[in-house]
Parts: sequence; C-alpha cells; structure tokens
Amino acid sequence: MAATKALVPVVSQLTVSSTLDRILRRFPREYFRFCFAYGSGVFPQKGPKVGKPMVDLIFAVHDTLGFHWRNLQLNPGDYSGAKLWGPRFISFVQTKWPCRVYFNTLVQLPEEDVVFKYGVVQFEDFVNDMLDWDYIYLAGRMHKPVKILTPVKKDFQILDMALRQNLMSVLHVALLLMPESFTERQLYKTIANISYNGDFRMVFGEDKNKVSNIVDRQLLEFRKLYKPFIDGIFSDYVRIGEEDSFDGICRQDTSPTSRLYHLTQLPHTPMLELTRHWRWHASYDTRNKRKTTEEAMRHLAYDDDCQEMLSTILSKIVFRASVAQSLKGIFSAGMGKSIKYSKKKIQKMLKSYQPPST
Repeated sequence: MAATKALVPVVSQLTVSSTLDRILRRFPREYFRFCFAYGSGVFPQKGPKVGKPMVDLIFAVHDTLGFHWRNLQLNPGDYSGAKLWGPRFISFVQTKWPCRVYFNTLVQLPEEDVVFKYGVVQFEDFVNDMLDWDYIYLAGRMHKPVKILTPVKKDFQILDMALRQNLMSVLHVALLLMPESFTERQLYKTIANISYNGDFRMVFGEDKNKVSNIVDRQLLEFRKLYKPFIDGIFSDYVRIGEEDSFDGICRQDTSPTSRLYHLTQLPHTPMLELTRHWRWHASYDTRNKRKTTEEAMRHLAYDDDCQEMLSTILSKIVFRASVAQSLKGIFSAGMGKSIKYSKKKIQKMLKSYQPPST
C-alpha cells in the first residue's frame, strides 16, 4: 500500500501574498501555532458577487488569554463592546462556548482596501475538532482547500497527524454516503457539503449554490488534498476515473465488509451519535438498546438505512454548531456588525436565485 506524504507541506505550497502578510503583521504573532486563510477573498469562486470578497482567517494560538490581552492593546477597534469586559471574559466566551472559536468580523485594512474577519481558537481545541468532530466546524473548514500562512515547526507531528486524520475521516464518511458509482467531482461536492448539510444558514442567509461554487473552481486543489489518500490507504476500497477528467466514472466497494471498515474509522462524536441513533432506530428489539458501539457498527454495515442515518446525525451536529456559533457571533461582533454582515449574506443569497444574465 502506497505511503501518504505529510499533509502540511502539500497544502502550504501557496505563497503568502503581500496583503495577507500585512494583515498578519497587525497581530501578536508570537502566539500563533497555526494560521490559515480561506474563502472567496483567497480562492476564486463561482457565483454572484456582492461587494468585495472578504478574506477569512483562523488563528490557532497557544495562549488564548495572552493573545486577546495583547490584541486588545494593538487592535481594540476589532472588538465589539465585549472588550469592555476584558480579555479574560473574551477568552472564557471563546473556550467555553461552542465551537470554541471567537470571531472579529468586518475588520478594515484601509491601506489595502481589504475587509477581513478572523477567528481565534486554542490550538488544542483546533486539534480536537480535527480528530473528534465535536462540531465539524473547523474540521469542516479543513475539508476544503486553505492557504496556510505560518511556517509549521513546533507541534508539527501533532498538527500533521490531526489534519491527515481529518481528511481521512471525511473520505470514510463521503464514501459511506455515496453510491457504488460516482464521479470525482461528485466526491468532492459530497465532501464539501458535509459541513454545510444541517447549517441553518444554508436555508436562509447563504448562496444556494455555495458548495458547487466552492468545488467547481478548486477541483485541482481538492485533488491535491485527497488523491494521495485515495491512491494510498483507500486504494483497496475505491478507484478514481480518468486522470484528465473530473467527470469520469469512479467505483467503490460497497460490500458490508467495506462499509464496516469505513464505519469503524468514523470520528468519535459521529460514531457515538450514530450508535445512539441506531439503537433508537432498532428499538423494536429491546436487546439492541444494550448493543455496544462495535456491535452497532456491525449491524449498520448490513442496514440499508445506514446512509440516511449517518446523514441525519451529521446534519444534527452541524445544526447545533451553526446555531451556537451564530449566537456567539452576535455577541462577539456586536449588533451593528452582525446586521451588516447578515445583510451581505442575504444579498448574496438572493442574487444566487436570479437567472444568469445573457
């Protein structure tokens, strides 16, 4: 079986632009462990344009309290009225409320005519979401191409392991959700959709074509992320189509044996939720309520409703996380910025329903 290369160097091949470098220089970088940028302001996307695309950033830091204390001194205008409560309170809100990320949004970089938002997360919380999928929030973001902004030296092995495990987990999930035959494009759309399916903002407040807009312009980047795994540890379970096309037919082994393998590789939280859901689903036999997780996975491997049950529990995790983070966002951004940010999202959503101009 072919060995898979270390992940971090693969996704960090993109160079950091001067604009992103200027943004980073605003912050106390001594706290950074891992930083990346994403979104339409970094990677081109299809779809309607409403104003300038925003640059989105995530800072995984080694000391949340220290970062906010110093950042409040350097950039007090980034924060809402929550800054009056001080860095300790902001750090508490970040680390104790789901999804353990604190966002400052609609931040201006006047000299570059750029608008950006940034989320701060404790490094350990970032790693945990990659491994366990408690929220599929940051983990979901890392299912898609990102631009890494900081050199990865300290904690490289921990970070590399977590990022690789997250990508393997989403491949296991995607294959469980897909039929025996599909295209490479459909695979990447399934992967990208996992962290959006269940997000209440996708019903009202997001471009209805968001997943397609992300994937169709970044197919090569998706391939760079997932092809090494598909050709390596997944080679016994799936075959990708023609190399020069994203629409060639791919095939996977959908036997109960293969399905059981994918099920036993699920992250901790989805596996726990799926076990509970199956016990309820199979409660017609009271003995099923006492089945262990391992026994439940074996039953699910033969269950025709496995796909539907897995999709249901994943959407519930995403829904809870999206509601919690949105409520947290109103607090962290303040009412004024929240209304302005939501207005842009709604404009983009409404524009996506308009027929293309001829």
